[in-house]
Amino acid sequence: MTRAEALQAFTARVPFARTLGMRYDLHGNELTAVMPFHERLIGNVAIEALHGGAIGAFLELAAIAEVYLHAEIEHPPKPINLTIDYLRSGKAEDLYARAEVTKLGRRIANVRCEAWQGEREKPVALLNAHFLVNGT
Repeated sequence: MTRAEALQAFTARVPFARTLGMRYDLHGNELTAVMPFHERLIGNVAIEALHGGAIGAFLELAAIAEVYLHAEIEHPPKPINLTIDYLRSGKAEDLYARAEVTKLGRRIANVRCEAWQGEREKPVALLNAHFLVNGT
């Protein structure tokens, strides 16, 4: 099974990833996560803004996928802690994310992830997280 197939299988096993409708575009070593817009993802109907919980979960799953691709692990990494900075409202459109593993140790991975719509230079939210990659 290729890493791309393993990633798709992982997504199929995670109920919340299925609820978000997540998919991954993998080109070489560059992974872009996509959360297609759906009405159920609206958190504020007055301004048609995406729900912050959906954005946060999307960022976390994108970061987990990036660690999963870089680390030689059989199971998805477990979150230790994460911080999300919400920079602007997510509009009623598709959301994209790209993560970067800034440090991959024997037990812990440090990851940064950004989500955007339209222009990547104007992120909607940022995530900084630590994941347990090899532990009991």
